[in-house]
Amino acid sequence: MTNSFRLGPDGIYRCDGFQEFIWQKHGFGTRDANPQADITLKQVHSSRVCNVNGWHAQNREQEGDALITDEAGKAIGIRTADCVPILLLDCRTRAVGAVHAGWRGTAGELVQKTIEQMGRDFGTKPADMYAAMGPCIRCCCYEVGRDVAANLEAWFPEWREHEEMSRKVNLPLANRRQMEDAGVPSGHIFDCELCTACQSGQFFSFRREHENPGRMLAAISRLR
Repeated sequence: MTNSFRLGPDGIYRCDGFQEFIWQKHGFGTRDANPQADITLKQVHSSRVCNVNGWHAQNREQEGDALITDEAGKAIGIRTADCVPILLLDCRTRAVGAVHAGWRGTAGELVQKTIEQMGRDFGTKPADMYAAMGPCIRCCCYEVGRDVAANLEAWFPEWREHEEMSRKVNLPLANRRQMEDAGVPSGHIFDCELCTACQSGQFFSFRREHENPGRMLAAISRLR
């Protein structure tokens, strides 16, 4: 729900559902401001998850589209301008993750792979995980052709009832379904419901301004 996110006086959105975990700091950027991110990636719309434990701050050379860590004091972040930014936290182990889920990452089940990698590396259990999905393009503005839609059909069984030349795609819903299938409780998944393409005053949008779009940062860190 939108009211589970608040826009701070610093111009950054934060998820109310995360605020009870005082050991973390997070934020979703806007046109006006971005949270700090010590480590980001060269994003390539892949399904690669990077465990950044031991990485130096300001590392931006590695390719990938999701970052995970359980080290304190290390802010990890991803850049978006329509794709779905997903921040993850494990309330038990205090591991955190940041996921850049465009349609390719969604089709490649990137958020599920991130959850699985956190389980292997940090002992994360899906039942202990919380997720926040920030501003992104919504189905009101995201229409794709049959070629792209074919890659996402697994997450929209309702599409099978009607053949269409194009589809309005709800990427946050697809990622929610993937997280629920991975075992994350539905009540632990928060969605700001804000559309980057609709709300031009607040957000950059690649689809709306593809010639010169800016980028927003979404970041999370374990403080202790």
